[in-house]
Amino acid sequence: MPINEALFAAMKAASYIKPNAGKSYKLQRVAEELIAKQAPANPKCRVEDISAPMADGYAVPLRVFTPLVAYGAPLPEALEESSASGTPVASAISAILPAVLPKVLPKIPIKESTSSGKADGISVNANTELPSVTPRGTILFFHGGGWTTGGINLYTQACAHMAVRLQRRVIAVEYRLAPEYRFPTAVEDCYEAARQLFAGELPISGVGGGSAADGHPQSAAPTAPAGGGDISATIPAPDPDSIVLFGDSAGGNLAAAVSLMARDRGEFTPCTQMLLYPVVGNDYNPETSPFESVRTNGTDYILTAQDMADYIDMYRSSVADLTNPYFAPLTAHDLSNQPRTLVLSAEYCPLRDEDEAYARRLQLVNDNVSCYRIHDGIHGYLLNTSAVGLVTTTYRIIEHFLDGTPLEPAPGTGTTANAPEGGDAWQDVLGTD
Repeated sequence: MPINEALFAAMKAASYIKPNAGKSYKLQRVAEELIAKQAPANPKCRVEDISAPMADGYAVPLRVFTPLVAYGAPLPEALEESSASGTPVASAISAILPAVLPKVLPKIPIKESTSSGKADGISVNANTELPSVTPRGTILFFHGGGWTTGGINLYTQACAHMAVRLQRRVIAVEYRLAPEYRFPTAVEDCYEAARQLFAGELPISGVGGGSAADGHPQSAAPTAPAGGGDISATIPAPDPDSIVLFGDSAGGNLAAAVSLMARDRGEFTPCTQMLLYPVVGNDYNPETSPFESVRTNGTDYILTAQDMADYIDMYRSSVADLTNPYFAPLTAHDLSNQPRTLVLSAEYCPLRDEDEAYARRLQLVNDNVSCYRIHDGIHGYLLNTSAVGLVTTTYRIIEHFLDGTPLEPAPGTGTTANAPEGGDAWQDVLGTD
């Protein structure tokens, strides 16, 4: 499906003028923190900060998102009024970031939205009765960013929307970033957070406790909920069968690696994983890569093949890591006994073909593997609030996968990225529906 010509021209220009990831990751972290600080909170979701202690003494920060209302339901009037004084994100930062780092342009929210801006996303007083919903399960979320950028601050809006849209508690993991912390630190952080979640050891409660993020070199410590009051009952340990491992990009890599580790170590058994344009391969040289999408999509769509090569070099500790399945899951000789899996690829992403190859390999030895290609999608669209059509399509597929809701073909319309002349918004790659 042809991408919108004006959007393609803008992406191509940005792709050529931006510095490569290996030279710009520190600036990108600064830019992402600027975005995160200006982002309005979601009043339909409560946000709390906790941590998972590691064997080396480090405490991995976690951010917990709990939906307060059913998806599509209005807030009580008092909360709606309290959420109307925020500052639109775009007007606050759109004039700054193009000069700071062109790479973050597609991540700048351009939709005018407002909220209270408080850390917990709500304003509470003694006369306000909070809505009450029972989450359908728990999503353990690993963020993207090439293992070197991103973070739970940048992903707070996306995770809050995820919690409300999917009616599930979302726990986002602030794993340690490369190159300061190289493989296998990130995957071990994520694995231990998952192990503690499955074992019921995470100190999740209605009280917003602080996070032990001291010494974290890449991002500011998460902020505890405003007021610090106990606004809900203690959250029980989740049913292991209701836990979903989910990650986008490098986070999808970590979700897949955690699933492989869990099988090999036998400490817990994930039942479900979802991988959004995940990194599963190890070769992004257009001359040697076995995947055509590295060549066709590797220069003009913001994330370049050179960026991917830089991310790989910053994440690996040695050349031997390249063939470690916990580093590059596609290199695993054995993909049996993996969770029920949803893989979502993006049409104009350099990772598209490796994502779909991973899904096909999983399907050979596992039941219940689904793979969909999001038409007109580029890498990283989950954080692009202007790409509302792509995000909506993604959640329709996820709801079909998790809850069995009907999934009917839909025209690829709804954002400037979708071709207005029509065409389906997604393609069932494995033909399982």
